[in-house]
Amino acid sequence: MLLDLAAGEAIAELQRRTGAQFPNLTAARERTSAALQDRARAVAKVGLPATSSLCLMGSWGRHEVVDGSDDDWLLLVEDETVDVAVLAEIANALTARPGVEGVFGKAASARHLIDRIGLDRDDNKNLTRRILLLLESQPLTGAAFYTRVRDELIGGYVNEWVGDRTVPRFFLNDVVRYWRTICVDFAGKERERGGAGWGLRNAKLRNSRKILFASGLLPLLLCERFGRADMARFLAEQFSAPATSRVAYAFLVAGREDSGARALGAYDQFLGILGDAASREHLAGLRRDDAKQSSVFMDARRSGETLQDALLALLFETPQFTQVARAYSVF
Repeated sequence: MLLDLAAGEAIAELQRRTGAQFPNLTAARERTSAALQDRARAVAKVGLPATSSLCLMGSWGRHEVVDGSDDDWLLLVEDETVDVAVLAEIANALTARPGVEGVFGKAASARHLIDRIGLDRDDNKNLTRRILLLLESQPLTGAAFYTRVRDELIGGYVNEWVGDRTVPRFFLNDVVRYWRTICVDFAGKERERGGAGWGLRNAKLRNSRKILFASGLLPLLLCERFGRADMARFLAEQFSAPATSRVAYAFLVAGREDSGARALGAYDQFLGILGDAASREHLAGLRRDDAKQSSVFMDARRSGETLQDALLALLFETPQFTQVARAYSVF
């Protein structure tokens, strides 16, 4: 039985039931809300295409903006024919800059995200943009277009391939594929960059990237309880809430409130590390060979281990998830 509770209310409900407090997450959410208003005002005078949505991704979509967060933005359009001057205006209006991967800070075709799933045309950039649009994004402009694209994406995953009372394997496999791509690319970046930036990327992989994956996996596993028509509505509602709220919701469904509080408490500690300028700078300059001598890194590692242990117990030691997780999450 699912909760008579919106996913966006799950953190507050978890706190109410356990007495847990997540001060760093709360502060990050408040900061994100205020900063989103600032960013929206900053881009208000940019001449964006009529049918478009300027989206912020990553920590913005998770509502976890801290000092040092990137402005990972994407201009979602019907096609990719956008005047480069418009992209330059957006870049000038936003104070921070996108990450260095070349995935963000550009225009992205909605049709490519929707129609190019799988095979060679679904390259790393297209996969990344599609999954992050669903799991951790926030529209600054064009909310109606943004919602239409996300609904079409979810509908395509669900309506074409799924029956009643089952898990949408097509969607699940794409989320798992993205998680595995993150892990493989982590090793590739270490080799390509000679180890530069290893500490911060490793800490994120153990924590925020794991939250991202879990926040997609858990709602999809819960879809077994729905008919196909209700499944798409459930997923749209879930993915409109921040990632940590979706994770909290799953712990509440399983009746594992205390485990959920421990998991999100550990993640809250990681956000505290990430939001401390000195700690973030230390991690950014840390290489693999020096990691075990770094108390900051080891604290981030312990947070990730606590989070992972709680998620594994949720998936494989609770009646609400164990059978469906075994049936769908591996093979």
